[in-house]
Amino acid sequence: MLPVGPKPIMEHLLEWLKKWGITDVVVSTGYLGKMIQEYFGDGSEWGMKVTYATSPHPLGTAGQLKAAESKIRGRFVCIYGDQLFDFDLDRAVRFHKEKGASATMVLMKYSTELKYGFMETDKDGRLVEWKEKPTIEGFINVGCYVMEKGFLRHLKAGKVYEMNDAFREAKSQGAKIYAVKVEGTFMDIGDRKSFKDANDLYTRNMPKGDISKRS
Repeated sequence: MLPVGPKPIMEHLLEWLKKWGITDVVVSTGYLGKMIQEYFGDGSEWGMKVTYATSPHPLGTAGQLKAAESKIRGRFVCIYGDQLFDFDLDRAVRFHKEKGASATMVLMKYSTELKYGFMETDKDGRLVEWKEKPTIEGFINVGCYVMEKGFLRHLKAGKVYEMNDAFREAKSQGAKIYAVKVEGTFMDIGDRKSFKDANDLYTRNMPKGDISKRS
């Protein structure tokens, strides 16, 4: 519910999902979940259908998803509620279908400069190379997945699972797990700096006349 520009993060996410033709949404809530329900209601204000799945205690990202199982029908897209991103979701869904996957993770390229230098030595302790603040590059999980409802059968109800636990458990049981690399933007709003960066980015790119639906 943190505001980015004039809208909560989740409102941006709902609008992004609607852009890709997704209008039936299940929101998994826990602590202070009533605040979300009071704001979004049944979703009709956004031209969507929003229902809620509430668990009595924290279950982790995948455990909360398992708690919503009864409200899920067939293939679905799962996203975290604390980030903003924009990429070709249709491409990710097509990839998932073509592979016949049980679950597909969306990846984006990411690079970061380390704060310290890395030193390499030989077995005698002789300095071989000094890498001052090297840049590390790779692909990261952006918190968006395409899944079949059957993926959830690999999880036990009421058990705490983070998403990495769920993927490992499903893979150990023979589930077809894939990852699709996409191009786009991604911002994890997990601390004050990233929250400020998100607001700054929104302000720079805000369409003229864009205002919140709520006063």
